[in-house]
Amino acid sequence: MLDALVIGAGPAGLMAAEELARAGRRVVVCEAKASVGRKFLMAGKSGLNVTKDEASARFQAAYGGDWLAPMLAAFGPGEVQAWCRELGQQVFTGSSGRVFPVAMKASPLLRAWLARLADLGVDIRTRWRWDGFEGAGFRFLAPGGVEVLHPAVTVLALGGASWARLGSDGAWVPWLRERGVDVAPWQPANVGFAVNWSPHMTRFFGQPVKGVALCVGGQRERGEFNLSSKGLEGGGIYAVSRGLRDGAGLVLDLMPDVPAAEVVARLARMRVGETAANRLRKLGLSAVAVALMQEFGRGLPLTAVKALPVRLAGPRPLDEAISVAGGVRREAVTQGLELRALPGVFVCGEMLDWEAPTGGYLLTGCWATGRWAGRAAAQVRVA
Repeated sequence: MLDALVIGAGPAGLMAAEELARAGRRVVVCEAKASVGRKFLMAGKSGLNVTKDEASARFQAAYGGDWLAPMLAAFGPGEVQAWCRELGQQVFTGSSGRVFPVAMKASPLLRAWLARLADLGVDIRTRWRWDGFEGAGFRFLAPGGVEVLHPAVTVLALGGASWARLGSDGAWVPWLRERGVDVAPWQPANVGFAVNWSPHMTRFFGQPVKGVALCVGGQRERGEFNLSSKGLEGGGIYAVSRGLRDGAGLVLDLMPDVPAAEVVARLARMRVGETAANRLRKLGLSAVAVALMQEFGRGLPLTAVKALPVRLAGPRPLDEAISVAGGVRREAVTQGLELRALPGVFVCGEMLDWEAPTGGYLLTGCWATGRWAGRAAAQVRVA
């Protein structure tokens, strides 16, 4: 019988494999794609943000509940940074508190990690795609044909349902539901929102909107976002995407550092008869911010620069989302992330029903849950 099986070779799965191997288990990792960590490598293309260096309570609050609290307490920002350094990857903290490897890319960290896993005896098999259950076994479509594995313990780290081309396609959901596992429906998280633009906005596509505050319900976030032919996207939008997805409206404060009374006073000092565009430019708005006022502020006073309602046409499709909400519900697993309906099978990473913003939280959450599941799985005795 196979000792320990991990299905999925992303950050969560590889972390689970490392913990199992450190505990003395003989580990096989099966990955559907031709190489490991594809979404991890993609995330690192613009700078690998491994975590956020901030107080524990504030960091954990970003996950919207207490489910992951013990896992994040055991492997939070400090532990992530130490783990990177152990792999020979020095890190630094940016002005926003985001932590990056000095190399910035994901590939050096992944290469060092895979070398350590090889030293621990972890057997990684690529192009082994899980194809559901066969009796009590796990059926795979492997290079040599169909293979059925019967491990003593299994960790599932199959990702969510966004970026299917990189491996997270959610194909596992019906297989687990058939075995009695409660899986919450998928919803896009950290996602852009569609806008039905007027033709005059075309020339602003690709431009960033900086130095604004985004207000959604009771949430107010400082950040920037980009205009595209599809709508609005980028970090500022992702930070408020949960509230927008749940039905709250988006209101922009285009001059967050200037009190409303001061805006009124500045407008009053301007010459009568000046065009609205000139007045907005004199207030200090960028060309793209002026365009947004012209797009969404028609019929509103110019003081709407402090509270500009934006007409959105819903979130972009699930597969365009950076991450997802939904997945295996908290009630479906034990404290050690073992499936109640499938003893000996553990789950971690984006398969679980948790949600967090970008900025290092997602990757830390995957590592923390993978470590937690791997350690718990290592305690399962071999029959």
